[in-house]
Amino acid sequence: MKTEVREAAVIAVAVALGGVLLGVLWWWLAPRVPLVGDVVDRNWVVYLKDTEGEQAVGVDGTFTLLGLAFGVVTAFVVFLVRRRGGVPLVVALTVGGLLGSLLAWRLGVWLGPAQDVVAHARSVGKGVTFSAPLKLGAKGALLAWSLAAVLVHLGLTGLFGPRDPEPGGYEAVPTDGYGAPLA
Repeated sequence: MKTEVREAAVIAVAVALGGVLLGVLWWWLAPRVPLVGDVVDRNWVVYLKDTEGEQAVGVDGTFTLLGLAFGVVTAFVVFLVRRRGGVPLVVALTVGGLLGSLLAWRLGVWLGPAQDVVAHARSVGKGVTFSAPLKLGAKGALLAWSLAAVLVHLGLTGLFGPRDPEPGGYEAVPTDGYGAPLA
């Protein structure tokens, strides 16, 4: 059991560190939400340039799809490295995926455009389009990696994993359909 827990801890850390790659990919691939700054009564205000744009949903969708892809890949790699299942391994995939998603989210926000939109609008000027900060509106997307990893690993283990021996150590004997052995 100690060996399984140790292996699970290593897997959880390795999966979580994959969050750095997910964060960079999210920052790079996510659509930009265009904003425009204006001065109204000597106060700066910021508007969406395209009020009917779907870029904000695209940001969440990009994170979710990347999380699902990372879940599939990590489950496949973990299954290839360690063909057995087990509770510690499933917990490691779940915790590692969640920590990786949190790391990716925070890294993407940090790499993205400035968080202070009014200051950014002032710096670019009145009427100039600039990108909104990278924001994850659908926090449920943080679970995509873990869910995909657990489900794919479960499927791979069920289809290709080792089988339990027959109860009592007996092998199945073919019968003639009426219960009599064929041999």
